[in-house]
Amino acid sequence: MDATDVVLVADVGKSRCRVELRAGDELLGAADQHGFPGVHIDNGPTLAFDLLLETIATLPPGLPVSTLTGVGAAVAGVEASAEKSRELATMLAQHFGVPAAVLSDATAAHLGALQGAPGISLIVGTGAVAFRFDEAGVLHRADGWGPYLGDHGSGRWMGQQGLQAVLQAHDGGTATSLSAAAGALVESPEHLPGWLAEQENPYRAMARFAPLVLHAAEAGDAVAHHIVDDACAILTSTVKLAASGDASGKPRVAVLGGVAASGFFSGLLQKSLASAGIEMVAPLGDGLDGAALAATRRGLLQERYIHRDGTNWPD
Repeated sequence: MDATDVVLVADVGKSRCRVELRAGDELLGAADQHGFPGVHIDNGPTLAFDLLLETIATLPPGLPVSTLTGVGAAVAGVEASAEKSRELATMLAQHFGVPAAVLSDATAAHLGALQGAPGISLIVGTGAVAFRFDEAGVLHRADGWGPYLGDHGSGRWMGQQGLQAVLQAHDGGTATSLSAAAGALVESPEHLPGWLAEQENPYRAMARFAPLVLHAAEAGDAVAHHIVDDACAILTSTVKLAASGDASGKPRVAVLGGVAASGFFSGLLQKSLASAGIEMVAPLGDGLDGAALAATRRGLLQERYIHRDGTNWPD
């Protein structure tokens, strides 16, 4: 990518839609708003396209949007429908008149974290998933199966465990400072089930309680600390599953996601991973960086998981 090339990159997730306009390594402008259910649902490509245009419209005025050379979009739901992902890529390419690349948000995060190299990435946000791309570019995945069947150790999982601990304490179980933390949500723990049922996205609502669990654990609450320790052990097992069959030697994993931003949590996770012989390394970038890489380079190790439309792709 030339330093003067202007690229539009996006991370269109279930919680947020982030858009950046970049020229090489320079950030020209950014915008951020709500997310959407995923490109795989009925009318998903149109919903994603419209949301992107709405978000782009909120970029600061005067930016060189008309001089785009490429678009890279990391989008939720891509892994569930290649056809709809290609449809979205076509819509973007036709609208902007430049090549467009659409890939899953998790693949983009892996691309950004390891800059296209093989290896393992662990994403810990509302959900949790571990990815490994081997030397042949084949994806090996562990978890990321959603709140009903998976995402163990995630922000949603920790938040849910914390709320359950509050109710158990209310029933006469082990006391925890999480009960006081839950007071910011409801007057009484008895109201927690009703409060959760009223939430537009209950899984995201539970994930918002995870930082309070981490804070309580760091402050010495035994119940909260047990939850966090369990999450680290679960996530370590997830990484081990993704690393299974890796003959490269000592496994290394880059950890990303909102939960991983907690220094307290990262420290505990690093110790748990080390006890399993896994080295935790700092990610080289994030999902937006991965989307930029997909927009500006072809022939990537992960190429089979990127849906492209347009001509004259850069070598």
